[in-house]
Amino acid sequence: MKQLNRKLLRELLRMKSQMLAVAAVVACGISVFVSMSSVEYSLRETKVRYYSDYRFADVFMQAKRAPEVMLENVRDIRGVAAVRSRIVADVTLDVPGLNEPASGRLVSMPDRKRPVLNDVFLREGRYMEAGHPEEVIASETFMEANGLQIGDRVGAVINGRWKELVIVGKGLSPEYIYEVQPGAFFPDNRRFGVFWMSRDALEAALDMTGAFNDLSLTLAHGASEKDVIQRLDDMFSRYGSLGAYGRSEQLSDRFISDEIKQVGMQITVLPTIFLAVAVFLLNIVLKRLVSTQRDQIAVMKAVGYTNEEVGLHYLGFAMVPVGIGAVAGTALGVWLGLGLTKVYEGFYNFAELIYYFRFEEVALSVLLSAGAALVGALSAVSQAVSLPPAEAMRPEAPVVYKPGVLDRKEFQKKIPVSVRIIVRNLERRIWKAAISVLMIAFAVAILIAGRYGYDAVNHIMLVEFNEKHREDLTVIFNESRPYSVQYDLASLDGVLEQEFYREEPARLVYEHRSRRQSITGLKTSNGLKRLVDAQKRQFQLPESGLLVTSTLADVLGISPGDTLTVEFLQGKRRTVRVPVGGVIDELLGLSAYMRIEELDRLTEERGIVSAAYLKIDEAKSEKLFADFKEMPGVAGTSMLKAMLESFEELIAQSTTASTVIFTTFASILAFAVVYNGARISLSERARELSSLRVLGLTRHEIAVILLGEQAILTIIAIPVGFLIGIGLSVLLALGLSSELYRMPVVFSNFNFIFALIVIVVVAVFSGLMVNFRLNRLDLIAVLKTRE
Repeated sequence: MKQLNRKLLRELLRMKSQMLAVAAVVACGISVFVSMSSVEYSLRETKVRYYSDYRFADVFMQAKRAPEVMLENVRDIRGVAAVRSRIVADVTLDVPGLNEPASGRLVSMPDRKRPVLNDVFLREGRYMEAGHPEEVIASETFMEANGLQIGDRVGAVINGRWKELVIVGKGLSPEYIYEVQPGAFFPDNRRFGVFWMSRDALEAALDMTGAFNDLSLTLAHGASEKDVIQRLDDMFSRYGSLGAYGRSEQLSDRFISDEIKQVGMQITVLPTIFLAVAVFLLNIVLKRLVSTQRDQIAVMKAVGYTNEEVGLHYLGFAMVPVGIGAVAGTALGVWLGLGLTKVYEGFYNFAELIYYFRFEEVALSVLLSAGAALVGALSAVSQAVSLPPAEAMRPEAPVVYKPGVLDRKEFQKKIPVSVRIIVRNLERRIWKAAISVLMIAFAVAILIAGRYGYDAVNHIMLVEFNEKHREDLTVIFNESRPYSVQYDLASLDGVLEQEFYREEPARLVYEHRSRRQSITGLKTSNGLKRLVDAQKRQFQLPESGLLVTSTLADVLGISPGDTLTVEFLQGKRRTVRVPVGGVIDELLGLSAYMRIEELDRLTEERGIVSAAYLKIDEAKSEKLFADFKEMPGVAGTSMLKAMLESFEELIAQSTTASTVIFTTFASILAFAVVYNGARISLSERARELSSLRVLGLTRHEIAVILLGEQAILTIIAIPVGFLIGIGLSVLLALGLSSELYRMPVVFSNFNFIFALIVIVVVAVFSGLMVNFRLNRLDLIAVLKTRE
């Protein structure tokens, strides 16, 4: 082994705690980069592969009832590659072991298995057999949530008739990667499931022979999606078409696509922070090393080592810990990536979510690590290379100091010596102190931003489930019902309060912009459902016109006072001009509200409702649920409490994992900065502190002088970190928000208290480790050392 390599190894072992701290910071940054990069790539590639293997459609359309002969006309549209017609129906289910009614979506499949658009992946069991109309394939998530097995039976009310369905297969589809009940945003896998049923059986049950109500198609390469959608709308308007739309508006695809974008955001922010801290730590450690080894540099050059050899030697002090950190970070990143992939499997229903680890991640992590090492070591290596041997043999010229703020006579008797020494040292190294504060603040910011997602989701749940929705049960009718249905529901034993609303599908047009959007007609805005914005402020319905959500207003480029063209997509399909009466900043989805009487007038169809919100008597709920399970005309029900419980269970898993990861990484970051700062301060001031000990100061007083500086830096860094954390959270809110949901910028007190406690604990632990070294200081050896 060469002499310089032996010296490098010896010095690294002597500085092992400082170098391990640097390696740990690098490992954190690289692990985040590798894990997020691999997860983002895995989700994207799995989605593409899943869509391709099971032929996920490009364009979708729902209609009231269209004749099957229209398919030939669709095939003739320029740009259409493949077409599939289906029958889709939402029904009420009676699930064994579940007291309350569940909802199911029945989707027709060919009577004999063959490749089709929006195909089904069969996880277990078999395909439906011809001549057995009762057989179905059930969605995997629904079966697992209810403990159902192949061969179990589920009751369903289809077109007003009771039918028993036999589960013969467990399946998934790319159409339902995110499986939620129509109109909902939160999954409730126990009370909503998808069932694939033979086309003949569903035709007979719904009296839809020779007709369809759902169309999906794929486009040829280079085809214009907009043109195809326009042709479909013109062709099927007479059949009750609700407007064709592309894959980007399909609910499941929008959720998973937004998730992939959000994961991609995290690839740059956190690794940048950790590697910046690593650069800072390497810089201060190596600068101090070169400063204390001036005489050794002189000897190395005097005996014949070149500037390049000396430079590479000191560069090794950066490359070794960074290299260790890169290797450990890559391994940790793979482990985290696998764990995060498991978490995503609980949210999204892929046939197989494959974790991809690519060589590109390793190569990029090596480049990032090497770049951090070079930048961190550049200043110190340049200093070592540029030192002439004769100059290096002399001690550094003493710094010219000026009296500090507390060195004035009026302070000398009032303020203890230890405090004056601490303040004086901070004043003389103001830039180093400022950067140290910034690095510690980054650790605080990561803790704040790491728990921000939990606070935001908790706020969304509070607004949606406590402030906005106050019903117990929502009953959705399979088609519009006359207002007299209120008497049927009111007669049910257990219904305490009811409130009806109307959903009318429409296309909203303003200048060159348009959007397919249902208009919700409400009787009141302060009943079981209230109109509440992100700040929990209650809104009233305008006397005339539409109240639209802020996101919908942004999409259409409208503001209060503008006039929209509203094209209703069913019934008399009227086109009317409607003013924008107000804008509300809701957290979930795109919505447009108006008074139900106004909606009746505009459509020229009065006294029609689509669904009802109910307040029920819990003591009589069992009998009430049994009635709903057998009630014709009900397409589905949803329970607010059950949806909340299901969502909280899913969020708890991801929140716990992210909190542990962010807390661990932020603690490592804070420890590395505080510990290295104190260690370097100890090495720089060992002679000064030893002299003070000889002059009569106690060990406690010496420790206060050394660690008090780090304590002040930490105290200053905490509020700075709070501000940076808020800024990072705002950036996260902007990046994570989409048309489907907006992330509110909210923080709980616990978030800040938690960050404060973690940083204080880490700082105290770092201080105890440095104090242990301080107590072992050899006063005689230090005082004999030449400055």
